[in-house]
Amino acid sequence: MLTRLAAVAAILAAISGPAAAQDVVRLGNLKFAHYGAISYMKEIAAKYNLKIDEKQFAKGADIYPAMAVDQIDIAASGADGAVAARGNGVKLLVVAGFANGGVRILGRPDLGAKSLADVKGKKVAVVRGGTQDLMLLAELEKNGLTWSERPGKDVQLVYFNNYADLNQALAQKYVDVICQSEPQSTQAISNGWGYEIVKPYDTPVGVPYRPLVMTEKMYTEKPEVAARVLKLFVEATKTFIEKPDLAEKYVREQVFKGQLSSKDFRDSMENADYTYDMPAGHMQVTADLMHKYGLGKMVNPPKGDAEWVKLDLLEQAKTELGAKTN
Repeated sequence: MLTRLAAVAAILAAISGPAAAQDVVRLGNLKFAHYGAISYMKEIAAKYNLKIDEKQFAKGADIYPAMAVDQIDIAASGADGAVAARGNGVKLLVVAGFANGGVRILGRPDLGAKSLADVKGKKVAVVRGGTQDLMLLAELEKNGLTWSERPGKDVQLVYFNNYADLNQALAQKYVDVICQSEPQSTQAISNGWGYEIVKPYDTPVGVPYRPLVMTEKMYTEKPEVAARVLKLFVEATKTFIEKPDLAEKYVREQVFKGQLSSKDFRDSMENADYTYDMPAGHMQVTADLMHKYGLGKMVNPPKGDAEWVKLDLLEQAKTELGAKTN
């Protein structure tokens, strides 16, 4: 009798007992202070019957080849990386914005430049294929400077593959100026390796917004899962916005494993914000400038946000969770 009851209980449990197996969502992310809420999603994913399998990449451009071969479902990166991927045939959609700001242009301590116009004749370094790349070129143009990777223009560009190397190049005076992300730029300042010349937010790009992107496959073939992903994203971001002490603790201890001081975290977040939103037209301005500067080597540059910026699930999630535009 007990065996029969146990069998019945097992059947009932399978039908209506514990929730079905969690849907696994593969996330591509970067290690920056203002990307912390994206990492935090995995900590509360079970609430939405999801499991976030996070993989960190060195820079945004590295994520999209993995997305192209169906190894990544959602990704956080700079707008330029998403534009380049879309322009080269990766079937992705922008479904939210998750952070803004986070860029500084720094000079070595003895440079004496008070504006970017003063760096004529100098070596300027940046990571290729990141938001900082586009922001730097837009700021150089605004200041009337020409550039090339070879000598002969107003500034000589030097490209690096990761952000830590930028700081070391500035500290060792291998280059004169860097365009850097957060918290690396704040760390460079606090260590005495450089000083801020400008936050490059006075160009047509404005303050840069980072998009959360999703494959078209997930958006169209798994709409219920996609909707839960956006609710998870909104809750994680809302938590970081409303509980800055929790955000600091998580980023410093879990993302940076104790290698980021409280002061550096707070200083870096003075130059960045967690957000949900993607301003209308921001992705297209980014795409137009990238095409102008020859960034991304796009086969078919995106034309218009309507076909690939889909914020319906975001707005639904914000409404359900009471999240306000920030």
